[in-house]
Amino acid sequence: MLKIGLIQMACSANPDKNLERAVVKVQEAVNNGAKIICLPELFRSQYFCQKEDAALFDLAEMVPGPSTETFGKIAKKYGVTILVSVFERRTAGVYHNSIVVLDEQGEMVGLYRKMHIPDDPAYYEKFYFTPGDRGFQAIKTTHASVGPLICWDQWYPEAARMTALQGAEILFYPTAIGWHPQEKSEEGHAQREAWMTIQRSHAIANGVFVVAVNRVGYEAPAGGDGLEFWGSSFVCDPFGGILAQASVDREETLVVDIALKRIEEVRRNWPFLRDRRIDAYEGITKRLLDE
Repeated sequence: MLKIGLIQMACSANPDKNLERAVVKVQEAVNNGAKIICLPELFRSQYFCQKEDAALFDLAEMVPGPSTETFGKIAKKYGVTILVSVFERRTAGVYHNSIVVLDEQGEMVGLYRKMHIPDDPAYYEKFYFTPGDRGFQAIKTTHASVGPLICWDQWYPEAARMTALQGAEILFYPTAIGWHPQEKSEEGHAQREAWMTIQRSHAIANGVFVVAVNRVGYEAPAGGDGLEFWGSSFVCDPFGGILAQASVDREETLVVDIALKRIEEVRRNWPFLRDRRIDAYEGITKRLLDE
């Protein structure tokens, strides 16, 4: 069995404090046997994309930088793989929402930059992030081949498929998603269910494990209604079965056992990859088929 660690945490306005608390929680996952550990999206700050403010680019860091250096030492000390979300400053004026994969030697073995960038009320990410330019990736580690993806990517079957076709055994989705307060009572349940359903469908369609790691807590920038992050971090198996799920409102460090042999079992009986009609999918690269 392979133990996967999920760090579901609340984030304060103090980046240094968030980093310190994340270290404690990663240590907790290590102590419980986790070999691959994933942090939530943009954990070093509150979710700043609720408003457009150029001063917030100061939150960004280089890669390598403070986050990778801190967790690289932990990865090396304990022989674990850590997926670290970073607000990446690539150069002046070019910033990315990224994941760094650190291996058991504490070295960076992968860098993924978020491909799908949303622009919705309270999710004004296009103001901050340049779309990823490194493509979808499967990154080999000692314990498994991991496929890093980020939040808005989780709604796109193409992203999951492209990552799985490269050999990813586990799709990881660090996330920052929650309810608009004025919508929660009427639409909140359906929104959260849709979020889980689409990710479970990626597991089924591709015969892979899926790990979603969200934050919790209410965060509101000055003058805004804020967002109530719904937690619910979870792991599902290659046929969409929920193996473990966190609460909607509490910090939790989940350590979940998975059996990679389950991929073979599911794909033998539900051979979706075998039966793909790759000769008939040429239109998928068009916006609409009537173009």
